[in-house]
Amino acid sequence: MRLSAPGKWPGLPLRIVSALVLAPPALAALYFGPPYSDVLVCGVAALVAWEWARLCGRKALGLPGIALIAAVLAASVTAALGLYSLAGWVIATGTAGAALAASRVRLDRPLWYAIGVAYLGSAVLAFLWLRADPVSGRAVILWLIAVVWATDVGAYVAGRSIGGPRLAPRISPGKTWAGLAGGGLAAAVAGMVVMLALSPADLGPGGLARIAIASAALAVVAQVGDLFESHLKRRAGAKDSSNLIPGHGGVFDRIDGLLAAALALGGAVRLTGGLGDAWL
Repeated sequence: MRLSAPGKWPGLPLRIVSALVLAPPALAALYFGPPYSDVLVCGVAALVAWEWARLCGRKALGLPGIALIAAVLAASVTAALGLYSLAGWVIATGTAGAALAASRVRLDRPLWYAIGVAYLGSAVLAFLWLRADPVSGRAVILWLIAVVWATDVGAYVAGRSIGGPRLAPRISPGKTWAGLAGGGLAAAVAGMVVMLALSPADLGPGGLARIAIASAALAVVAQVGDLFESHLKRRAGAKDSSNLIPGHGGVFDRIDGLLAAALALGGAVRLTGGLGDAWL
């Protein structure tokens, strides 16, 4: 039996089934934290690195692809062990190594292998660092995931229902300004609901409004991350990063926005000096 949906919602039933199967164990691992969350994140990082390498190499890995995957996985494992500074050095070294490996075999645009190590490695490092916080890590990560998921759903529904002017027609013709607005609104609502449920005592005066603003801002970042992946796929001539997830494409297709949002949030927290100071 083939699950499909006609009209404006093609493939929606299959997408829902895949989400219902994959989301619960992933959320459980992130809820309970290390070592479960570390194993999950490291495994996902390796898969996304493999998909990135395939896109760069037109589905062929080669030495540069292997170097990319190895560097991202090494950085992820190092970060999971709590060695964040060392993980940063692994990312820097791996970035240079991937670029060198690609240039030696004279591949087209070897810089994309280096970008893959730097971007994926840094995003995973930020995600693991945020989750490791003993006080707020669980609430922040679940809030982050809820915001990104709400962004995807809100943008999909608003874009399909309203339509209108295209957001970036040369990169991703299906995305609209209505989808961007719908994603931001859905993220703001989801962010407030999740933080009220998980950490109401930490909101403080005006905290709920700031959570809504932070959630909407991360929704914009997540959609930029989505567009970034769309640009990489368009350059590679691919519709999806892989076919690992029925109805969704690849793992990268599902977490492109989460990677960008985690990187942005991790940077904001680092600059402000604490999870609470980042928005409360």
